[in-house]
Amino acid sequence: MSSPAPLIDRFARHITYLRMSVTDRCDLRCAYCMPERMEFLPRAEVLTLEELHKLALAFIARGVRKLRLTGGEPLVRRDMIELVRAIGRELGHGLDELTMTTNGTRLAEFADDLAAAGVRRINVSLDTRDRQGFARLARRDCLPQVLEGIAAAKAAGLKVKINTVALKGVNEAEIPDLIAWAHAEGHELTLIEVMPLGEVEGDRFDHYLPLDAVRRDLESRWTLTPSDARSGGPARYVDIAETGGRLGLITPLTGNFCEGCNRVRVTATGQLFMCLGGEGKVDLRAALRSDDADSALANAFARAMGEKPERHGFVIDRPGAAPALARHMSMTGG
Repeated sequence: MSSPAPLIDRFARHITYLRMSVTDRCDLRCAYCMPERMEFLPRAEVLTLEELHKLALAFIARGVRKLRLTGGEPLVRRDMIELVRAIGRELGHGLDELTMTTNGTRLAEFADDLAAAGVRRINVSLDTRDRQGFARLARRDCLPQVLEGIAAAKAAGLKVKINTVALKGVNEAEIPDLIAWAHAEGHELTLIEVMPLGEVEGDRFDHYLPLDAVRRDLESRWTLTPSDARSGGPARYVDIAETGGRLGLITPLTGNFCEGCNRVRVTATGQLFMCLGGEGKVDLRAALRSDDADSALANAFARAMGEKPERHGFVIDRPGAAPALARHMSMTGG
């Protein structure tokens, strides 16, 4: 029997990286991500762990070699480790890497299990190491748990990358110290421009910090050398001589990287978004629950590849502007 055809879009881009959300729920309420009184999805709409596993296998069969589990916060989902173990069995059998993005609040509890399941790298979202600042931004006083989780991940042998959203007037002054701390701990750090997804209480324009300005500031302090390192995602890297570490930059607004996009995202409800910055989606849940799931999934994949856009349209250019998309990041998968 011939193998299923690889996923290739109409711009000849091979899709080898899947970001799969297991829940839209999160135990934090980061101000740039969601409102304080966030309405989460009814549990009945969310894919079962068995359905998520079947989807993962279908994508791996079509050429996905890197799979990242996301949320919301993935580790708040009950029995999440069972899914990690199941997907981890595909490592070396089509899948090269299984990773996760987490806010770290429950990482101390699960770090050893993740490592045992085959996870070797994780991303931890951390925008400040100031406890009061963290509590204001995340609307929860959880910084000690996050730092404990990062330490537990390191002790378990997991390679940790810190993800930091650059926010003008919030953590702008702390960015060099965050980088120096991360590198001293043996972690990489990636800076991310805030993305205009979903309504929040504040105005994202007020906190939008272009990373080209951040880079100029860092170059006045340190020696930054462009790196050829790639993680399979959109980050571009520089090495910092003085800290001995690597810094990633994700620039959806100031440095569009869509020409090399190799990614798609599946939400916790099974909606396949071909672009984080686009409205187009294909319903994989309906395909999974149809009478002929294999044929329906094949048709859904073909449609998705024909509709994946060339680039996104993110922009933050004036105060009071509506977000580029109504859905929140936690709904799409972080």
